Amino acid sequence: MRIVQLIDSLEPGGAERMAVNLANVLADKIHFSGIITTRKEGALIETISSKVSYHFLRKNKTLDLPAIIRLRKFVKRNKIQFIHAHSSSFFLASLLKISYPKIKIIWHDHYGNSEFLNKRPMFVLKIMSLFFSKIIVVNENLKVWAKENLYCKEVLFLPNFPELSKITSKETILKGNDGKRIICLANLRPQKNHFLVIEIAKKMKEKHVDWSFHLVGKDFNDAYSDALKEAIIQNNLENTVFLYDSCNDVAAILSDVNIALITSLSEGLPVSLLEYGTFGLPVISSKVGDIENVIKDSVSGILIPNFEAIAFYEALLRLIHDTNLKKQIGDNLKELITQNYTAESVSKKYIEFINA
Repeated sequence: MRIVQLIDSLEPGGAERMAVNLANVLADKIHFSGIITTRKEGALIETISSKVSYHFLRKNKTLDLPAIIRLRKFVKRNKIQFIHAHSSSFFLASLLKISYPKIKIIWHDHYGNSEFLNKRPMFVLKIMSLFFSKIIVVNENLKVWAKENLYCKEVLFLPNFPELSKITSKETILKGNDGKRIICLANLRPQKNHFLVIEIAKKMKEKHVDWSFHLVGKDFNDAYSDALKEAIIQNNLENTVFLYDSCNDVAAILSDVNIALITSLSEGLPVSLLEYGTFGLPVISSKVGDIENVIKDSVSGILIPNFEAIAFYEALLRLIHDTNLKKQIGDNLKELITQNYTAESVSKKYIEFINA
């Protein structure tokens, strides 16, 4: 079996990390595993295994004929059977199939706003789904949506999995006090709802000024980012809430924090949750997407059914004041992740699906 992952960039993000993770894991299980980034490289290039064939396509516009030709040459030269297109890269993969019909397309749907699928643009996607051989989705909502709306009906829900073994060196020095750090690992996008973290931090500062919040994720330096930074200043949280942009040493960072937050308005099954669990971190999360299939409230985490800062704040106080509960739910989440969301178990399902 010869498979190449196709992804728009290698900037740290859920889809990008899963593309790299799959390429790395498959390198030891199939005849050829490759990864192609179409538009932009990024920090995740450092995490690609030496066993994976990597290629940068340098695509610079939607209909980039030279890029399609370069992709076709790579596919033919390496005798690729399957092109695994992540997120919006399905468009390029479909154009390739028009010129090279023997290639089979696996489309991987990482759509983050799965709580709002009724608003999803789908005209181009539906047409291009005529070219798909199989579809992989990151949660059950997307599986139902794909079967109801797209032409390809072979759909598999494949959970994400954490793979931090390549990110071991410590580069990021976290601010704040040891033993009193709270992390939110998410790119700076409106969907991730960082302003809720600001509200929680304001409550915490009133009585627990020694605790700090650490926002690790890609800063796009856009209006959302600017507003977030302004909110930190306006609320005098410069010594309470810290932004780090994207970081390569996620494993080292997670080993230096104590509680994890997910405040998202919408999610599938976030890789960050699985990474939190890998390090046995107690997690407080909004009740969205497939998160509740992993977190059982007060057993393997704490679920907040609404987006109220006071509810998150009270949950934080529970963990701060009850160290036994804090350790127990962290340990329970770690055990659950180890048993159900490993690279080995996910890659086995993947290969069986592709071969079927």
